[in-house]
Amino acid sequence: MSSKFNKELKVLVKDKVISPELSEKIEQYYAIKDIGKPNKLFMIFGIFGAMLVGAGIILMLAHNWDDFSKLTKTMLAFVPLVLGQVLAGFSILKEKSNTWREASGTFLLFSVGACISLVSQIYNIPGELGSFLLIWIVLSLPLIYLLRSHAVALLTIVLSAYYAIEVGLWNYRNTQTPWLYIVLLLAIIPHYYNLLKNRVSSNTATIFNWVVPASIVIALSAFVGKGNLGFVMYITLFGLLYNVGRLSVFKDVRTLRNGSLIIGSLGTVISLMIFTFRWIWDELPNTFNYDLQELYVSIVLFLIASSILGYTISKKGWKTINLFQAAFVIFCLVYFLLYSVEILPVILMNLLVFALGMSAIKIGADRFDFKILNYGLLIVSTLIVCRFFDTGMSFVIRGVLFVLVGSGFFVTNYVMLKKQQRIKNN
Repeated sequence: MSSKFNKELKVLVKDKVISPELSEKIEQYYAIKDIGKPNKLFMIFGIFGAMLVGAGIILMLAHNWDDFSKLTKTMLAFVPLVLGQVLAGFSILKEKSNTWREASGTFLLFSVGACISLVSQIYNIPGELGSFLLIWIVLSLPLIYLLRSHAVALLTIVLSAYYAIEVGLWNYRNTQTPWLYIVLLLAIIPHYYNLLKNRVSSNTATIFNWVVPASIVIALSAFVGKGNLGFVMYITLFGLLYNVGRLSVFKDVRTLRNGSLIIGSLGTVISLMIFTFRWIWDELPNTFNYDLQELYVSIVLFLIASSILGYTISKKGWKTINLFQAAFVIFCLVYFLLYSVEILPVILMNLLVFALGMSAIKIGADRFDFKILNYGLLIVSTLIVCRFFDTGMSFVIRGVLFVLVGSGFFVTNYVMLKKQQRIKNN
């Protein structure tokens, strides 16, 4: 029980709101309730401690590495792996605390990677970094479910994204599409879903809510080919993430804890803002050069995003849908049907971004949420600023617009604040 809560109890006793006997019973109740709960700070230090111990062992061995024989090197390479397996097995068989499972799982994960790399170095086994990462991830995946380790799951997600961009972007000798990234991600999703189902408001779930969509956004760059569908892929993905963030499982999650919602919203706005400029439409070829890889990914992303949007509509109705959820559909229609028209796509994209800003303002006003309100104002303001760079407005008109936008920020927030105060007073 926190010291702040104890102080509040003392204040209540002092003000004679509760009796000293009741205060003592409350303290005893929460003291008993907290017994057996894992210490989060201790768990974090346990995970970092396991990482540092593993790194320390490797550094100590590296100091005299060249003096050892091949047999000695091989035995030493397997020492951290065996030690990690013993600790993990002990955690499972003795049903140890979450701290034990997280620390032993983290240590074993890095031991697997160290053992693979050391054996490859000892026996001069050739191989690419992408292959090494793939083997490391595949061998570490069972630890997520055997130890129920969130740390291992998060590290595996990060390594999977690294594998995707290494194979798809950075491997200059043989760049290929990392299709196995999808398999690796699907293997981790059940653990993430179980976490959302049982502890959706926890700090651990919040970390997953940011790491999973960020990993997908980064990895998608490895699937972009030589065609003209890269932006379509990303805008559709951002629409998919936003719709995922609007699912009922996240209804009790604060906005800042909903990474899919924020990344989807920001990605949609930034991507569409680029298409409000005329030059990008002028750069598009008269006939699309379809890369099959991009086409397949775009179709799959669009079908998944559309399915989630359709599911939301069927469950909650049309009135609950906002423009951010359907923006990717509007963009795709304009992109594929009107790309060859002279100026109309530019006008429609400007109207769409402006409508998104106004939609965010309305959502913020309805919820009395100043963050969303100012986010909508920022979208509109950024759109106006962007138009200064590709229009022939005079400096006087630009100055007047800046004053109006700045005044809009102050007036809107002031009106909202007054309205909120009136509601509280009533």
